Amino acid sequence: MRMRWLWILPLAVAAAIFSLSAQSQYPGGIQLPPPLDKCAHATVFGALALALDLTLRITRPDLPLYRRHLLVLAAVSLYGASDEWHQFFVPGRACEFGDWVADTTGGILALTAGSLHLLATRRLGALSWWRGERKRPDPARELILVADPHWGATLTGLDAATAAHPEADWLFLGDVFDVWVGLPGMETEGQRTFLAWVAARRAAGRWVGLWLGNREYFLDPHAARFDLMGEGIGGTLEGEALTWEHGDLINTADRQYRLWNLASRSGLLWLVFRLMPGGTARRVSAWMERKLRTTNAAYKLAFPREAFRAAAEAHPGTTFLTGHFHTREGEANGLALPWAHEGRFMVWRNGRVEDL
Repeated sequence: MRMRWLWILPLAVAAAIFSLSAQSQYPGGIQLPPPLDKCAHATVFGALALALDLTLRITRPDLPLYRRHLLVLAAVSLYGASDEWHQFFVPGRACEFGDWVADTTGGILALTAGSLHLLATRRLGALSWWRGERKRPDPARELILVADPHWGATLTGLDAATAAHPEADWLFLGDVFDVWVGLPGMETEGQRTFLAWVAARRAAGRWVGLWLGNREYFLDPHAARFDLMGEGIGGTLEGEALTWEHGDLINTADRQYRLWNLASRSGLLWLVFRLMPGGTARRVSAWMERKLRTTNAAYKLAFPREAFRAAAEAHPGTTFLTGHFHTREGEANGLALPWAHEGRFMVWRNGRVEDL
């Protein structure tokens, strides 16, 4: 992957930790009585966590935030354990469980603090990711755009549009279902039907992309089923003046939603869902859907016109698309697509967005 030299940074921090642990006392005869010794452990392992997170974010843009953080925490915790084992053999040092807890806690706190800027910024690279092909085999084909269908058991409009436009490619801009959790035992019959439709379209040689919205969780295991899957900002196709995102992260003033977005896509929630019995997990996802429908109404009812314009103007020379707002609105070079719940799809053809 790109910029592999960045691995020098976490390796240098890890080497510094190893060097300090190999000494019988801190440099300069510094004494760190409890709890300062635990603070020192948390600080240096927090620095290691931040260095690893930055390096993985840049060198592995295919890793979602939750998966990247879980990898970083596992690495920090394991290295902390090895560091304590190392100190067992160093005269004057000791292997302490409390120090390992401080190491791991430092990693958790550092990753949490390093994510706080995502609550109020458009610099969202830290939570954005993508996998697949950013180039369609034939850009001259129609590209059908589907935003926020919020399907349940019935995939309204999908079969009719497929039959009417069998040669078209497809791009889904998020909120495909009311809630879609990509964990074993969580998917519905409607979601399995949709994945079968995707497989059939791709088998027919059509390009199918899915950009995740605020109703999709932990779907990256399905990335190989699509030609392109991504989340956050940065949706684009090579050779086409088209950029997009779901739209839920445009309004930086909506701090309540930003906080929910971070928490609901965290490694902690992934672990909770993995440990839950299937029935309980499905009930929790249904509760999440109800909460998403009824909370934060003030921000849902008002289109954030100025924020949308700023987001669109950050992509000059392109048509910038979002879903999320359930209304057709245009600002500068940006277009918010209408709600596709009743089968109202749009199409990108000849460099323009039109009704299908």
